[in-house]
Amino acid sequence: MHPQATTPRPARVPHGANEEGDGIVIGDGPVSLDAYIDFQCPYCRQFTGTSGPLLDGLLADGRITAIYHPMSFLDAMSTNHYSARASAASGCAADSGSFVEYAYALFANQPPEGGPGLTDEELVVLGATAGLTGAFADCVRLGAHRDWPPYVTSRAYQRGVRGTPTVLVEGAPVPPHPSLIRSAVARVLPHMV
Repeated sequence: MHPQATTPRPARVPHGANEEGDGIVIGDGPVSLDAYIDFQCPYCRQFTGTSGPLLDGLLADGRITAIYHPMSFLDAMSTNHYSARASAASGCAADSGSFVEYAYALFANQPPEGGPGLTDEELVVLGATAGLTGAFADCVRLGAHRDWPPYVTSRAYQRGVRGTPTVLVEGAPVPPHPSLIRSAVARVLPHMV
């Protein structure tokens, strides 16, 4: 299905999803930060490496609520639909309360574009390194969230997202660079007190 087409909301969305069901909510700070990512995207891996610690700090300080939207934007860039399968597996990690830890593991083990991505079994093994077993493994093997990534991607397109990583602070686009994100959050915070 073309990502601009409307994809119906899946019957099951991951635990911790926002009201729209298209993102995983982490934290409960006053400033909303949306991060649109694709686990096949090299720039997203770079973004996670450079901005991940900042986001973790802003979350720990209670400044932001981060909503991660794992898209399947680059699904055609692998021979086995890795982007969608990795995003679905991240939904399984969210069910177990370990979305961020698993996202870091996925980016640390990102396969190159154009070839096969990790297999489902390799996604399960990767989860075990992040402390995910049992229900997570079953969720990945059964493809419990396979219909979720196309929905997330469709919703992102409806919101005007055309590439990854895309960062929005209170709905306004911000370049995915740590200092620019920090500044955007700081500008919004005084207006929220």
